[in-house]
Amino acid sequence: MVKTYLSKKSENPNIEINIFVDWHRAQRGLIGEKKSLGNAEFYRKLNDQYKHKINIFGVPIKTKELLGVLHLKGIIIDDDVIYSGASLNNVYLAKNVKYRYDRYHVINNKYLSDVMVNYINTYFKGQKAISSLINTSKLKHKLSKIDIQNFRHNLQHSYYKLCKKQISPNSIGAFPIVGFGKKNNKLNTIILNLILSSKSHVILCTPYFNFPLSVKRALKKVMKNNIHVSIIVGDKQASDFYAHPDKPFKIISGLPYLYETKLRQYIKKHQQFIDNDLLKIHLWKDGDNSFHVKGIWSDNDYMLITGNNLNPRAWRLDLENGILFKNNNNLMDSEWEKEINKITQKTKIIKSYNQIDSINTYPPKIKTLLKRLKTFQADHVLNQLI
Repeated sequence: MVKTYLSKKSENPNIEINIFVDWHRAQRGLIGEKKSLGNAEFYRKLNDQYKHKINIFGVPIKTKELLGVLHLKGIIIDDDVIYSGASLNNVYLAKNVKYRYDRYHVINNKYLSDVMVNYINTYFKGQKAISSLINTSKLKHKLSKIDIQNFRHNLQHSYYKLCKKQISPNSIGAFPIVGFGKKNNKLNTIILNLILSSKSHVILCTPYFNFPLSVKRALKKVMKNNIHVSIIVGDKQASDFYAHPDKPFKIISGLPYLYETKLRQYIKKHQQFIDNDLLKIHLWKDGDNSFHVKGIWSDNDYMLITGNNLNPRAWRLDLENGILFKNNNNLMDSEWEKEINKITQKTKIIKSYNQIDSINTYPPKIKTLLKRLKTFQADHVLNQLI
């Protein structure tokens, strides 16, 4: 993708191309793999091959990746917004044998694209905390805690600036939302409101089963009010962290099993709702491919596309965004139904927690790891960071 942008810049040197990625993630390899210089080195080498450079910036949300990252999504090209929870690499784009399943939406709307670009211009450009990933000297300088604190303060009060505009009954409403931090998080508020305001049904997609407590409470409340809840989640083998038991053990390989134990506990605790057809769990699996779909549908009225994983990390630590669609006059009913059917095509319905593997069936090293986490009560701390 970067190479495509560089080629476009060569064809038209006057075109403005700015890429913003997380500062920390850009400078490391895959978690659990050998140490590497990460994508930043790749960006620099590609840029060196072209006369006309493009701007690639590293955005540090916190001083350490563990404590928060840039998880803002969206590509704006002229009047088009391409929105997905996915990253842009060969696995997501199914360039090799394996693919990672996600949602992709292309929205042609000048007003929406202008609003999203304005957010970047207002809150990112010119910030002292943000540095070029192309400039080697910039990479070597130590991050300023004060600059990052000031940047975070601005982000906590940031928002997409929308003008009051009447939406025609024959148009689809699209509202970009941004959220950061535990307090006054607009995206978190919208997510909870979507669940609690549902009158008939609500559908949630997440690749990692680890709902924040407030989301669990909201779901339980609506189910008690006879609102149908569907949760679409990836099987442990559909996680990009999953490693076959025959491969060398890595601590990071325990994450899919940890998520699965949480799913099993949740199903066991809410079995009565499954029995009463108020809770439906869809477990996605397709060979060695992985699942990364996120989003919410509330009745046939609203749909949220987002990069938010609906977990404590997204709820408290990362900078997240999304686009909320209002389905005026049921114009999108058929399209939404097609997408949901497509997403659930590779799923099976879980009727009981007994259909989910228990910790006793896990590989010995995974079993030992999870038991140690529980013994030292580290599972609660880890739960807030994954």
